[in-house]
Amino acid sequence: MTRFAEDELTCDAFLGGKLHLWQPRRGRGYRAGVDPVLLAATVPAQSGETVLELGCGAGAAALCLGARVPGLRLTGCELQPAYADLARRNGGQRLEVVEADITAMPLHLRDRQFDHVLANPPYFDRAASVQSRDPGRERALGEATPLRDWVRIAAKRLKPKGQAHFIHRAERLPELLAALPHEMGSIEVQPLSPRPGRHPELILMRARKNGRGAFRLYQNLIMHKGARHLRDGDSYVPEIEAVLRHGAPLDFPAS
Repeated sequence: MTRFAEDELTCDAFLGGKLHLWQPRRGRGYRAGVDPVLLAATVPAQSGETVLELGCGAGAAALCLGARVPGLRLTGCELQPAYADLARRNGGQRLEVVEADITAMPLHLRDRQFDHVLANPPYFDRAASVQSRDPGRERALGEATPLRDWVRIAAKRLKPKGQAHFIHRAERLPELLAALPHEMGSIEVQPLSPRPGRHPELILMRARKNGRGAFRLYQNLIMHKGARHLRDGDSYVPEIEAVLRHGAPLDFPAS
């Protein structure tokens, strides 16, 4: 599929309406959830800096970051033509979209280095999980390119002292750490739990090229109020609510 038909799309509000993104309708493809929004909220970018999102999909993470920090130079790399087309539509002049496999980027992208590289790699190793029937969702959720390659490529695209940023499943943290090249340091990990008393399901991780800071594992951040789901509605804690509804940053404790 090179592009979605208009009746296959919805235009959805993010960050309390500060950003609107065209996405496939439910059941027609991959739709961005809270994960890329949370990832974007942790990036301590400053106006004028350069940002690359690997596997940008429709552009959710990069554009959420751009909505919070004006003046960034945003680039996304996306393999699937239909999603690259959506990212261009969503980003306009704000987002440069390169349609390519992250393992085979064109030379003009491989020749560049960035202040920040962010990625929300596919979460599931399909050797131990069930494949989605939708090709777009499968590309977004099922791991085709090994996780270690996402980490290696992110590190290569960084300027000295640049930062790589990831969100992933908590059980894959050992793989993320093991994949970091030797020049990546100042590693910080923020676990995320859905509710009090629950183990972390997600982690946010960042590392700095040529960083020399100590490894930091922060206290678990709870996302929802209450021990269990009682009714429809998101019931986010105020810190997460501020990120999702108002475009606030999500600072790591040491930031």
